[in-house]
Amino acid sequence: MTTYPAFANCHSHAFHRALRGRAVGGADFWGWRDGMYAVAQVLDPDLYHRLARATYAEMALAGIGAVGEFHYLHHSPGGMPYADPHAMADAVIAAAWEVGIRICLLDTCYLRAGFDGAEPAPAQRRFTYPDADTWATHAAALAARYAGNPAVVIGAAIHSVRAVDEASLPVVAAALPDAPLHVHVSEQPAENAACLAATGRTPVRLLADAGVWSPRTTAVHATHLSAGDIATLGRSGGFACFCPTTEAELADGIGPSVALREAGARITLGSDSHTVIDMFAEARGLAMHERLASGEREGWTAEQLWRAATTDGAASLGFEGLGGFELTGSARTAGVAEPLWAATAADVVPPADLDPAWVQAELEAVVTEVWSRS
Repeated sequence: MTTYPAFANCHSHAFHRALRGRAVGGADFWGWRDGMYAVAQVLDPDLYHRLARATYAEMALAGIGAVGEFHYLHHSPGGMPYADPHAMADAVIAAAWEVGIRICLLDTCYLRAGFDGAEPAPAQRRFTYPDADTWATHAAALAARYAGNPAVVIGAAIHSVRAVDEASLPVVAAALPDAPLHVHVSEQPAENAACLAATGRTPVRLLADAGVWSPRTTAVHATHLSAGDIATLGRSGGFACFCPTTEAELADGIGPSVALREAGARITLGSDSHTVIDMFAEARGLAMHERLASGEREGWTAEQLWRAATTDGAASLGFEGLGGFELTGSARTAGVAEPLWAATAADVVPPADLDPAWVQAELEAVVTEVWSRS
């Protein structure tokens, strides 16, 4: 059998796995977000550990060797810190360790509800810190806790320009100066419009003025960009992470992946809300969405897609050498010269120490428990 390089899943919200196939509702992203918040409210460290462990086990079955967890479930419901302020982060890190995948825990700064400085809604309080300096102190302590662990990277994240004010952006960018830095950017036109109205700049420009963009920074989604935004991200030499199945499911839009790549950005992939956990689907989605947007078929080659899904993805998370996986033969791949265009996660040979039947049963049990509490 041929061994293929393990995938890097560069953008994950593990708790969103509980939303798959459920009637969450919402006519657009903002309506869907209300349903997501409801699920977030019922998770404690023990239940979150079980949900994350089962979700990461599904990733391991799909050939994923490392995950970038965009972590903002910091506190208890209502916003009170746990006795150990890193209890929720520890829960997801342990979950990844137990199923054998590496994790870049992107400790996320979240300070406010919007550009008007409104207080967080009740559902957002467990995400927030009182100020960026307090968040930075906690992030540094978490990084120290896992220093020297080769399976764990602690990085930083700016949730969005909605959630972090302009004066705080440089604080977040400087908090872990040698670690990966990720940020949701321009996922929705409404975000761009609000940013322009409040600051006179696009989110990418605002973040550039704050010194956020660098070779270690990843722009997540990067869907609705101006030509100037694309040039700025390209010059930075950083990364842009696309999540095609989530961006389609949430009706976000189609981002300019080829234009960003040609400008100099390194493209990576994530499964985000875990509508599916299948990096073959994400890679093909990147290419197919570009075809739909451009009317041309030659935007992405298989070699470029493999690089996005593996080498560049691992680099954006602070890893290299993630191992590999083998594929079984199936009707999907019969007669196929390049499996990236045809295989699915179901074609990956399961790791020897991970029972697919246990993963299925545990996902069923833990998702059912999450919804019984909602």
